[in-house]
Amino acid sequence: MTAAVVFDFDGVLADSERLHFAAFRDVLGDEGWTLSERDYFERYLGFDDAALVSEFARDRQIAIAAPAQAALVQRKAEVFQSRLAAADVLYPGAPAAIARLGARYRLAIASGSLAVEIHTVLAAAGLSQAFAAVVGADDVPQSKPAPDPYLAAVRALGVPASAAVAIEDSRWGLESARAAGLRTIALTTSYGAAALDGADLVLGSLDDVTVDAVARLLAS
Repeated sequence: MTAAVVFDFDGVLADSERLHFAAFRDVLGDEGWTLSERDYFERYLGFDDAALVSEFARDRQIAIAAPAQAALVQRKAEVFQSRLAAADVLYPGAPAAIARLGARYRLAIASGSLAVEIHTVLAAAGLSQAFAAVVGADDVPQSKPAPDPYLAAVRALGVPASAAVAIEDSRWGLESARAAGLRTIALTTSYGAAALDGADLVLGSLDDVTVDAVARLLAS
């Protein structure tokens, strides 16, 4: 296979963004700080955990020393893992989409989540072997919107970026994929189509992502 599909994880394969939000809300709340659901989705969704804490502190002019920031990120990861263990987070159409696209293309994941969080969900669903590469936020120097996650994914797959399509749900992810040189499909699972106008193709869900739709993008 000389072409590939690279999935974002949260908001594309897994309906886990609200678990991330709840974990951040609880951890930041323990410090006396408030993170609203609206702020999370409109301002912070595209950042990895460390970057979210940095941006949150900057927006509110809170001084957080590096060790304290690292501790917050660690506590958030622990809270998220405990919530994840009690939830079935894959979108209903995810297994079928993985099987459908995997029959034609090499598959990878490039995500702002930690790698262990991704592997936990894939293992529970019996899907670990479907992906030739999994790139988490902790696997690259810079996470989205930098191009590093997608560059690492196509490098691991052994395909040029021009022969790969990214499937995303946010403007930060689209920016990352485009900067890496991939064609892009956006799903309206987290944002409306108007917020995703930078994508080559906007679709409603994984059910709408067909082999032919990917092939047409790669040929265009």
